[in-house]
Amino acid sequence: MPLTQYYLDSNNEAVKKFYGKIEIEHASAFLYFNKKGMVQELIHNLKYKGNEEIGTVLGNWYVEDLKNIQLKTPFSAVIPVPLHQKKFRERGYNQVTTFGNALAKGLNIGYDDSILFRKKYSKTQSKKNLLGRSEGIENVFDVNYSEQNRNKHFLLVDDVLTTGATLEACSRALLKIPGVKISIVCMAMANS
Repeated sequence: MPLTQYYLDSNNEAVKKFYGKIEIEHASAFLYFNKKGMVQELIHNLKYKGNEEIGTVLGNWYVEDLKNIQLKTPFSAVIPVPLHQKKFRERGYNQVTTFGNALAKGLNIGYDDSILFRKKYSKTQSKKNLLGRSEGIENVFDVNYSEQNRNKHFLLVDDVLTTGATLEACSRALLKIPGVKISIVCMAMANS
């Protein structure tokens, strides 16, 4: 498996995707994603063929690495990048749910898919070029939060980190909550 080992480097390529855009505490990806590679096949089977157990296996594996990172503030809860309700109905599940739940269980923290939501439906990002992935995503996400969500450190999870546009938009929405800190973890990161 093409492991990134990003959790060992606080200045890794995943972190660099967000320089000058949003403030994050940590960012990493577990695997390298290459077109036509083994990881693309894994993610494709998870995302489009209903093999949700792949997310659990990857989460259980990566959580052991994440337990070793040094943070000023421990994670409070795992937040998945949400699907629009229409996309959720089409697919029947969110492909990052099992990954996020495995991380939450392994880190002994909560999993919350109710805070962050997608307010606009959009076509799949995987078919778009790099410019297309960045266009029009800034106002796609929003948050429902209460007083108990203030001053938390959320671990935002997604499947594949490419440009970072989706994760940046999600982070901006979460940062509307006073005192929130954001970290980002993905199953894989596309090789540049």
